Amino acid sequence: MQEAPKRGQGDGPALDGGEGALYPLIRCPAIFSGTMRFSRIFTAAALVVVAACPSPDTTQQAVDAMASINAPPEHLPVMLNKELPFRYPDSLFASKVQANVTLGIFIDTAGMVWPESTRVLQSSGYAALDSVARRGAPLLRFQPATTKGKAVAVTIKLPVFFRYPGARPLPGDSVLAPKAAPMRTP
Repeated sequence: MQEAPKRGQGDGPALDGGEGALYPLIRCPAIFSGTMRFSRIFTAAALVVVAACPSPDTTQQAVDAMASINAPPEHLPVMLNKELPFRYPDSLFASKVQANVTLGIFIDTAGMVWPESTRVLQSSGYAALDSVARRGAPLLRFQPATTKGKAVAVTIKLPVFFRYPGARPLPGDSVLAPKAAPMRTP
């Protein structure tokens, strides 16, 4: 059995499903090893594309498209649901369990949450609460995020708070407290 070459021996980083793998069963050529990173290659490829554009207008469009790839939207999505679809599990409600779940959700240009995109980013520590949050997320509806007046798809972090009425607040619950009325000055 032949030993796999080590990094720096003429072969690129292992992308075969091992530690640090990006894609299964792919090996990069030696040009990708060492200090050259994917972002440098992507930037170089983008410059080649821009240089190959036939007109200044097309070049500007290509530059704008490249700049907007990771740009945040001008306006974030707005939740339209009047009632949240997260139902407290009876057993945990009876035990007065309180916790938070943080979900990662993908909202498309129509304001719909893609069920397969929903991930638990930070668990509540209770599998039942995490499950309820994941199942409820696709029932959310949003006014989509926009950039330059055009709907854009986004991935956001969505905190889901499970609170028992009248129970002591959890640390950090100040975000859930109602705002106090402003003081009047004579």
